[in-house]
Amino acid sequence: MSRGAKGMRSPVYWALLGLVIERPSYGYELIARFERVYGDILSISGDSQIYNALNVLEGRSLIGGTLVASPVSSGTDRQPKRHYRATDLGREGYRAQLVEQMRESRRHSQRLARQLAVFARRPQMALDVIDGIEEVCLEEAIRAPIPSPSPRSAAGSGSALVDRLAGEESRLAMEATLPWIEYARATFKALAEEASSPG
Repeated sequence: MSRGAKGMRSPVYWALLGLVIERPSYGYELIARFERVYGDILSISGDSQIYNALNVLEGRSLIGGTLVASPVSSGTDRQPKRHYRATDLGREGYRAQLVEQMRESRRHSQRLARQLAVFARRPQMALDVIDGIEEVCLEEAIRAPIPSPSPRSAAGSGSALVDRLAGEESRLAMEATLPWIEYARATFKALAEEASSPG
């Protein structure tokens, strides 16, 4: 990971860096894009959090900001606006973070499976947890965007591409998770039956 990105943990910072990489922008525009793309999965306390994140990203040399004069309208001078662009360091750090995020996602899944195993002697508790996991997965499947039928239809619009990738990721995650839930449920049901049988 690049030196400017080391130790940066905030998902808001990473999401914002990605938006700047996608298209150089002004702060106000970035706030609107952040809400449109990440509003349902990353909460922010307000606009000031985005501006603080931009300052951090610029301080780490992951983005650069330049003042751009606003056109004069109605005879009044406007303050110049800061326009943000990603640096090479920012693009490299973002690439490395996406790879690390996938590793962390796999570790998280493995941790969940290992933590569930603590209920080997209390299988009914495990079954309750499994029911909760299944409920979360089904809620997520209902909320997931429906991907457009053709990859070509997503090419023209960043919003369509976001919906397509997010929808397909959710669909494939469900295809993998629901069979695991059934496997875990069957395993703990067998443990419960074994514990309740005399002998």
